[in-house]
Amino acid sequence: MKAIKTKEEFNEIISSDQPVIVKFYANWSPDCKRMDMFIGDILEGYSQYEWYEVNSDEVEGLAQEHEVMGIPSILIFQNGEKLAHQHSAFTKSPEEVTEFLQQQLG
Repeated sequence: MKAIKTKEEFNEIISSDQPVIVKFYANWSPDCKRMDMFIGDILEGYSQYEWYEVNSDEVEGLAQEHEVMGIPSILIFQNGEKLAHQHSAFTKSPEEVTEFLQQQLG
């Protein structure tokens, strides 16, 4: 998973004509640490997509701009538009994350 460090980089990445998956996280979040334990297997299953992560504490304003109210959250973008958003309440297990990706990406 590649880290996004600036708003400019984020905007360039999400303008891709292919779907890109972005995880919003924070280092202090226990739920983010839990997700880190299982996200590797999910990345392998969806390796045909580009995966990125944004530390919402480091890239200021980006989370608010994209209505990320809780972390971790997973968002899917294509052509500069948000296609899907899985809020933090539904990212607690590998099954929830996989089900979201299957619904959105097939």
